[in-house]
Amino acid sequence: MITNSLTDVVGLRGSGIFPPGKEPSIRTLRSWTKLRRIPHHKVGHFVYYDTNEVALHIRTKLMVPARG
Repeated sequence: MITNSLTDVVGLRGSGIFPPGKEPSIRTLRSWTKLRRIPHHKVGHFVYYDTNEVALHIRTKLMVPARG
């Protein structure tokens, strides 16, 4: 279920934008954030994610082409 509110890394992992059983680990999401591979918002020292922005970004920018 995708909502319009900001969420933390734990909420992003369980938000439903990743296939069931294939969610990236919290460590992976933090690494992607540090490398600026997924969109995020910093409020003070807290990091929040807009699930709609992340879902759109993953579907358009992080697709890996199939071998063949």
